[in-house]
Amino acid sequence: MRFRFPIVIIDEDFRSENASGFGIRALAKAIEDEGVEVMGVTSYGDLSTFAQQQSRASAFILSIDDEEFNSGVPEEELHVVRQLRSFVKEIRFRNADIPIFLYGETRTSSHIPNDVLKELHGFIHMFEDTPEFVARHIIREARAYLDTLAPPFFRALTGYAADGSYSWHCPGHSGGVAFLKSPVGQMFHQFFGENLLRADVCNAVEELGQLLDHTGPVAASERNAARIFHADHLYFVTNGTSTSNKMVWHSVVSSGDIVVVDRNCHKSILHAIIMTGAIPVFLTPTRNHFGIIGPIPLEEFKPENIQKKIEAHPFARHVKNKKPRILTITQSTYDGVLYNVETIKELLDGEIENLHFDEAWLPHAAFHEFYGDYHAIGEGRPRCKKSLVYSTQSTHKLLAGLSQASQILVQDCEEQRFDRDVFNEAYLMHSSTSPQYAIIASCDVAAAMMEPPGGTALVEESLVEALNFRRAMRKVDEEWGSDWWFKVWGPDHLPEEGLGRREDWMIKKGDRWHGFGDLAEGFNMLDPIKATVITPGLDVDGDFADWGIPAGVVTKYLAEHGVVVEKTGLYSFFIMFTIGITKGRWNTLVTALQQFKDDYDKNQPLWRILPEFVAKHPVYERMGLKDLCRKLHDMYKQYDIARLTTEMYLSDMVPAMRPADAWAKMAHREIERVPIDDLEGRITASLVTPYPPGIPLLIPGERFNKTIVDYLKFAREFNKHFPGFETDIHGLVAEEVNGKIVYHIDCVKD
Repeated sequence: MRFRFPIVIIDEDFRSENASGFGIRALAKAIEDEGVEVMGVTSYGDLSTFAQQQSRASAFILSIDDEEFNSGVPEEELHVVRQLRSFVKEIRFRNADIPIFLYGETRTSSHIPNDVLKELHGFIHMFEDTPEFVARHIIREARAYLDTLAPPFFRALTGYAADGSYSWHCPGHSGGVAFLKSPVGQMFHQFFGENLLRADVCNAVEELGQLLDHTGPVAASERNAARIFHADHLYFVTNGTSTSNKMVWHSVVSSGDIVVVDRNCHKSILHAIIMTGAIPVFLTPTRNHFGIIGPIPLEEFKPENIQKKIEAHPFARHVKNKKPRILTITQSTYDGVLYNVETIKELLDGEIENLHFDEAWLPHAAFHEFYGDYHAIGEGRPRCKKSLVYSTQSTHKLLAGLSQASQILVQDCEEQRFDRDVFNEAYLMHSSTSPQYAIIASCDVAAAMMEPPGGTALVEESLVEALNFRRAMRKVDEEWGSDWWFKVWGPDHLPEEGLGRREDWMIKKGDRWHGFGDLAEGFNMLDPIKATVITPGLDVDGDFADWGIPAGVVTKYLAEHGVVVEKTGLYSFFIMFTIGITKGRWNTLVTALQQFKDDYDKNQPLWRILPEFVAKHPVYERMGLKDLCRKLHDMYKQYDIARLTTEMYLSDMVPAMRPADAWAKMAHREIERVPIDDLEGRITASLVTPYPPGIPLLIPGERFNKTIVDYLKFAREFNKHFPGFETDIHGLVAEEVNGKIVYHIDCVKD
């Protein structure tokens, strides 16, 4: 399969009518005659920007002439060396292997410092060899470099897709041929392209190996990824980290086991609790009035306090074996709160048999020293003596995997053996027997991309861009926000340039900005690449201002102006600086926010600035932007919704049944739909999950309390008054009765 990676020539004489120009163009023509593309430029330009071209090139040729070193002006000679050194340094920061050649006259190499020479693949003396010979030499090195790029499975898949084999196996589209027989199929084929469809194959293709039993090129790629991520074992998963979590749980948890779980866990963990029949004992995180979920206090992790929770639990206290089978912690929260993993390991090694860190939002942390001990598995991390450590990561969230690409990392301990065969039984339980091979390939490639130094450079760029965005937002505030502007949640102090210190991002006791109260020293930090933007109208204490701008209005405005954010809260919205974020993207966001401020201050009519939204909801047709914000804000303030939601999530959730038993009632239809007004004291049979934040509020088997019912009553009233801004609550069933919408929740029959 042919890939497009041109050879880049940088020579100021590339277009000049002199001997140097004739020579370098002759070399370029000789390379092109061999069927290889050449890209010629006349200057380095912005070094860091140009060095990023390393991802698109197969080799660099840097042309330097003796005249540049024999000008008689030391400053000019030093400038040439500095420019060359800076360029080579920028390239090697990202790519240790791409060939770099110097092309010059016979004496030029003697002027090049050793620290630059050692990074080169060769020095080409002008006029000593024919252009054709030099071209073949360069092309050989470039092709040898390209041959090392593709990791095992991706290499095998591209080879299979290119060899032209007729297939008689599924999928039924047979490499895309079926689509060519239909007009709409033709559209589909043209949109996705030949390669994707040829690579969509069945697991019957032996040369590609098997994901289900981890053989062949698939196994080689998993081993390669394990090496890159410094794990003892690594497994690719093609249906998301929701499934990765269930695989881990089903490999170690069974009915009646006590499990210790972050109350802020993803709903897939709660599904695993239901499926395994486990008895959950929850650790309660902090929460501020912005609706941002904070860390679980260090005290909650102490074994004696976990045992107190077990003894106080109506079902766990009767279990004979009270040693928890697994601990699952959300390591990074949605908004970027991290734990010091080594502290947790030291506390719970041997106290809990399996330590599981749901790092769906943190796969990048292993590749930059900035994150230190604030991720689960990495280079040089000490092993536990008795507890196995698992990390589940969404390759598709922060790295470059396709949607649903995920992986499971395992770190062995000194005394407990990780049983690959037993684990694979759980793996098979949750895997499709028809995995999508493009997703496997993206897992493979996403891991290969993180191989240092390239992976380190990608993470550093994300960190730097995130900090530059924060600095830009503060600059706008200083210059233009005398009345109001948006804030980015985070420490008060920002380093003036660069990354600064890890210490700058610690969530410290007594700091007002986070609103989580007294926290243990050094236990938590904020990941800078997670940026939560705070809108005016609410402070961290939960006090509403006289006026405000609910975030839902801002994000609808942004969406109609081509900017789509990750998550929207009451007075905050969330964006992530993944390895794919660019300066242009975040600068566009800043510009769009400035446009919003201008339109808000002018109270522009909604039909003009939100035409798509108003077309769906004509009730807002005569309203201005400021008017809409005021109405929403007044209702939030009337219900004191910030404090209500905080109290709701921190309220006492009383388990009345095991989650699996409550689900059994649902499966057997031994349930009834209970109106909101009658919910207090009833036992839910389903998950109740408000969006935002998308964190389950109640799980099957728990009772509704007054605070939760009050919140549901607010949601009912709010949805009636503000169509298009409805509070989405999974588990809340809306039915039309006599022309009115009535809300119910499925509860266990009394």
